[in-house]
This record gives sequence, C-alpha cells and structure tokens, in this order.
Amino acid sequence: MSDYSELDKKQDVQILHSMGYAQELERRMSSFSNFAVSFSIICILSGGINSLAQATSGAGGAAIGIGWPVGCFISLVFAVAMAQISSAYPTAGGLYHWGSILGNRFTGWLTAWFNLLGLVTVLGAINVGTYYFFIGAFGGYFNMTDTTLVRIVFLVVITGLQALVNHMGIGLTAKLTDFSGYLIFATSILLAAVCLIAAPSYDFARLFTFTNYSGLATIAADGSATGAPVWPQVSTFWVFALGLLLPIYTITGYDASAHTSEETVKAAHSVPRGMVSSVLWSALFGYIMLCSFVLMLPNMDDAAKQGWNVFFWAMDAQVNPIVKDILYLLIFVSQWLCGLATVTSVSRMIFAFSRDGGLPASKTLSRVSPKYRTPVSAIWTGSVLSVLFVWGSSLVSIGDTPVYTIVVSCTVIFLFFSFAIPITLGLFAWGTAKWDKMGPWNLGEGLFKLFAVLTIIAMIIIFVLGIQPPNDWAGIITIGFLVLTGIVWFGFERRRFKGPPIGDAIAKRKAEIAAAEAAVGEQ
Repeated sequence: MSDYSELDKKQDVQILHSMGYAQELERRMSSFSNFAVSFSIICILSGGINSLAQATSGAGGAAIGIGWPVGCFISLVFAVAMAQISSAYPTAGGLYHWGSILGNRFTGWLTAWFNLLGLVTVLGAINVGTYYFFIGAFGGYFNMTDTTLVRIVFLVVITGLQALVNHMGIGLTAKLTDFSGYLIFATSILLAAVCLIAAPSYDFARLFTFTNYSGLATIAADGSATGAPVWPQVSTFWVFALGLLLPIYTITGYDASAHTSEETVKAAHSVPRGMVSSVLWSALFGYIMLCSFVLMLPNMDDAAKQGWNVFFWAMDAQVNPIVKDILYLLIFVSQWLCGLATVTSVSRMIFAFSRDGGLPASKTLSRVSPKYRTPVSAIWTGSVLSVLFVWGSSLVSIGDTPVYTIVVSCTVIFLFFSFAIPITLGLFAWGTAKWDKMGPWNLGEGLFKLFAVLTIIAMIIIFVLGIQPPNDWAGIITIGFLVLTGIVWFGFERRRFKGPPIGDAIAKRKAEIAAAEAAVGEQ
C-alpha cells in the first residue's frame, strides 16, 4: 500500500470524524482486500455448488445457461445502487448508517435488525453448507454420518477458528481473504477445465433447453427413488423463476465491502469498486464454472433425479478420483474462508450498531481491543449466535420441512430488505439536505434513480420467490418479524435509541473521538 499517503490517511479519518466516529479500527485493507472480502463471502464455490439442485432439479440446463445471468443481474442492481451510497458514507455497518441518515432513526434501526439477523443466520447457513460439503466429499474416509451432535461439533470447530483469526487482527484476516480471492478464481477455472475435459460431449443446446423437473422424486439415502422433490409440481415458467434463487442466493454478502469501510484505505473510492466488481467477477466465473458442470453431466434426466446430491454424483461418475479429491480440498478451504469473511462482516455490523447503543450490552459489544484493533466481543458474539441458531433450528420442524431451511430462505429476504431500505430512501433523499454531497463514485441522479427503482422491483421478485413452497412459512416468519419489530420500536426503542450522530451531535463528540482513538493507540 505504498501509494497510500499521509494525505490519503488524513482524508479517510476526516470523513469518519465528519460522521461522528473515531478511527478505532485499523486501516490496513487495500482496495483489492476490500474486493476480496466480498468476493469471498459471495464464494461461487459455496452457494454455487451447494445449491445446484435448485437448477438441475428445476428447469434443467436453461436454469444455468439463461437463469444464472438473469439472477446475477437482479443481485447487481442492489450492488450498483448501494455502491453510490457507500461512496458518500463509508462507515462500518454502512447499511445501518445509510438507513438512518437518508431516512430517520426508525428506518436505520429497522435496517440494522434486518441486516444483523440476515448476517448471523447466513453465517450459520454458510458453515452448515461447508459441513454438508465436507461429509459429501470426505465423510466416507472418516466414517462420518450426519447427526445433530456431529453437525454442531463440526460447526463449533470451524466457526471458532474463523472467530479466532478475526480476533487476531484485520491484517491476518485480510491476508487470508486476499488468498481466498485468488483461490476462488483458480479453483473455479480448474473445476471448469476438469468438467470440460471429462464431458462426454459438448451439447451446448442443453444450456438453453427448458425441462420441467418440478415434483420429481429424488434418490433417497437408501438408493430408492423416494426422496422429496427439490421443488413441488409447478409450471415450467414458475420452476425457471424459482431457479433464479440459485444465483440470487449465491451472489449476496457484497455489503461486506461497506462493513469494512473503516479498515479500507481510500474507502470512498475502494468500497463501491469492491462491491460492484465482486458481483461482476463472481457472475462471470460462476457462469463459466456452472456451464462447464452442466456440459459434463452424463444425462440431464438422471442428474435431476439426484436432487441435492447432484454435484457429488456427477463428480464420482466423470472425474478421476485423485483429481476429484484435490478439487474437493480446494473447494472446502474456499468455503471455510467464505465463513471467515462472513464473521468479519457480522462483527463489524454488531460493532457499528452497538457503538450507537442499538443492542443489549452495547458498551461491551462496541469495545475495540487496543492490542488487535478488532471488535473482539462482537466477533465472538456473532459467531456464537450463528452456531446457536443452527443448533436450535435443527431441532424443530414445521411439517416435513426443518425450521433451518425455512429460516435460510428468510435470511436472504432479510438481507435484501436491509439493502433495499436505504436504497429506496436514497431515491427520495437525493439532492435534499439529507443527501446533498455525493462521493467520488457517482452514477449521476438519473442512473442512480433508475437502479433504485429496479431495486424495488427486484425486492418484490425476491420476496415472492422466497416464500414459495417448500419455504411458504418464510412469508409468515418475515411478516411476524416485521410486526415484532414494530412492537419493540414503539414499545421501547423509540424513546431510548438515539441513532447515529447527526448535526450538532457530531460536533459534541470531538472529545469522545479523541479519547477513543488514544485508547487504541491511533496516532
């Protein structure tokens, strides 16, 4: 970071001070590191592989060939609009601040809760995906069978290691997420090459062929065709629309670039770039990798019957065992690093929200370690909560559907809601006293407002798709959560919660800022 001058540093700190906050976290992340943290959370080797059945047992090849670019564009719409706001307000927990500054205390508080719940549960979901990938890839070597105890012990170990690395400083975390960025690029290209070499023929037409596999029984654990279908019986159009959840659910988490703003050099430039480029590169490399996988499948009808086991079935059938295990190891490491970056994102959100008194035990949760310059309590709290969420939700089912799978559907709805609230507020705040200064990354009013309107449309699509069977309870849970937040806000928080400092409150914080920076040794 030799091009990061004292003047640059001064400007970064001045922007932070102008929003009423101290430079407590350490600014050690380069522009590439900021991109890599989002790219690592998106991790096409995690969601792209673990959720493949939504496409292969849905609309078939066209769910990838046509559906992947369509779904990625839906995610990109959010990223572009958020990038505009992040350039003007580069702070940790960005979404929460944007929701407050562009709206009011309530919209900020609501954004924070949606984002926080989404991040904690998505951390659990990512690590559960890693666990199931490990069992599918290496379970046979260790005689591992899936039980609640094995799942939770595995999660405690991998989440604990992710928290420990985050605890030890952003320098180490950034090095590992930088490595993760390169690893995802290399592994996705290697996987694509292996798939193309192993492909029986190059039937490109299958990438654009619609087949309706909804309602199709899948292969159960005992080998009989009695497994639950991935999607219930619906029309071809509808099963294609449901398949869009594969790219939409995979291409999320790019808000991490905003959450690490206070640790990124030249944040007003780097953060929006990191956010948008992480989506574009993930979309491109994901498309190459998944199209190659579809071309490798021996038969689309047989692949559809495999349900959630389609990736391992295809690899077993087509790929050399040693090459396969090397790929599995690289994918497993990438998935663990995906969880590592998610811990970073969760902890910065907890830190930022509690810094303004938004959470119980806020004083403790917002404390920054002088030695490591990280929000240690926030790191461990987010990690513990994610494991508790998986454990609690694994024990309960609604009908035949585990609560866990329903809540994962909710988490994506929650996350995208937390993206949509500040963007929608920005649509109306542009040019007013609330948002009169744009950052250096500026689309211009017309383009930003176009993307803001597209965001609202995209949010409606995501909500409608996210509450379809077998996740129909997701809608009830989301509405229930909205009602609960309304009760908590009007019953308690409206009088207590002050929100981020705005106007005169910023000027009054000068002494506090100086004391906070002195406490962590910030020069």
